[in-house]
Amino acid sequence: MRLLGQPRKNVKRQLAGRELLRIDGDFVPVTLRLNPRARRLIVKVHPSTGEVTVVAPSRRALEGALAFARSETDWIRKRLARVPKPVLLAVGARVPFRGEVHHIVEGEKGRAPVWVDEEDGEPVILVSGRPEHMPRRIADFLKREARKTLDARTAFYSDKLGIKPRRITVRDTASRWGSCSAQRGLSFSWRLILAPDFVLDYVVAHEVAHMKEMNHSPRFWQLVNLLGAEVKRAQRWLADHGTMLHRYAPRIVVD
Repeated sequence: MRLLGQPRKNVKRQLAGRELLRIDGDFVPVTLRLNPRARRLIVKVHPSTGEVTVVAPSRRALEGALAFARSETDWIRKRLARVPKPVLLAVGARVPFRGEVHHIVEGEKGRAPVWVDEEDGEPVILVSGRPEHMPRRIADFLKREARKTLDARTAFYSDKLGIKPRRITVRDTASRWGSCSAQRGLSFSWRLILAPDFVLDYVVAHEVAHMKEMNHSPRFWQLVNLLGAEVKRAQRWLADHGTMLHRYAPRIVVD
């Protein structure tokens, strides 16, 4: 997983199709992509979503993509075993919110769709309504809280540097927790609301600093430290626990 803020090179990647690969009796979808900069066939398994991809440097090489993936079955199986098991946002589940595990329980009808409280000394997320609507309601609640918190922390750090972003986007990104464009557009993963506050603060400070320094030079890190972010602690937390945040309301890969 790319850490943060590193600009992507403009490489044309083309979806070339999908195939099914049989592994231990199950059919695993394999996405085929063309990338002219690739030097050879490469198979990848996304550590968060479990998406299996074969990248080919040319259409001619693409003809052998599935056979290549088949030759890497053992490697793919091992990587898939490491992908976090999904957690449905429903009554009975336990999910982190601002770094603290909350038990999802059914709430009284009419008070609010979703709210945070405490029951018997345990932090809980209460959700009302029909069971089939609960996962969407909880996900929407988490995304709203993420947007509100990310907007507030971005404003706080931006004021410190005397610079404002042109826009702030909150998405469900699989490879980056945050990014900054050359036009001062900031983008964040809503899943940061699941992490402790010091982690969210670090990501925001990191991207705000990029509005001044679009690099990872000593001057850039001086700005991040000036903003008061807990750099090493947050980086360690993301390295140890970041992938697990994708367990909750798993991201669906769509092209």
